Amino acid sequence: MTDLPALQPQFLTAPTQGQLESRSPATHPPRILLLYGSLRERSFSRLLVEEAARILQMLGCETKIFDPRDLPLPDATGPDHPKVQELRALSLWSEGQVWCSPERHGAITGIIKAQIDWIPLEIGSVRPTQGRTLAVMQVSGGSQSFNAVNTLRLLGRWMRMITIPNQSSVAMAFQEFDDNDRMKPSAYYDRVVDVMEELVKFTLLTRDRADYLVDRYSERKASGRIAEHVELGAAAMSHEPALEGASD
Repeated sequence: MTDLPALQPQFLTAPTQGQLESRSPATHPPRILLLYGSLRERSFSRLLVEEAARILQMLGCETKIFDPRDLPLPDATGPDHPKVQELRALSLWSEGQVWCSPERHGAITGIIKAQIDWIPLEIGSVRPTQGRTLAVMQVSGGSQSFNAVNTLRLLGRWMRMITIPNQSSVAMAFQEFDDNDRMKPSAYYDRVVDVMEELVKFTLLTRDRADYLVDRYSERKASGRIAEHVELGAAAMSHEPALEGASD
């Protein structure tokens, strides 16, 4: 191994399969928060989120949809506003999230962006989004596009979320819902099912391991918190094999 004089090995440990094993697996249904990005009376992003919630419930999840009406613009008021408190509490409750925005002027709407902006990276030592899974979707009035989902992916990464590979982009959304506001059978509908199924799988895979997955060398170093199983890191730095069973 190359010499690493800038590295402080007491804050580093080599990840192992054993450390990724869940010590006490959760048994409650996966908790999924869904956000949409339009206040129109017949909002297609809301209708798509409602359809996604039904699918998630079929897959065994508990779901909550945040209503963005009356949510103030970021910085227009303090974080003690009731709608801001509601949104942040739902984010803390969630283990996974679904973000859905219309595409407007080639980007996401201000409605969805305001919701994301009101959820900070950190509140004291609590992080309302870090380590949670995320699925992104968009609706378009015209031909299929991926501008909104690409932007949502960027925001999900910034919020330190585990964004799943699959995504949904529904073109000409006004044609995809019937008079009862239910999504019609189509390849678009099948893709939404695919995305929700994948979100549940990733949530089950990561929710018991999220704290470990997002535990970082730089943050341990800044806080002076010695890494768990530090003998693994020390052994790697000194070219010595780790003791058998050190990851238990």
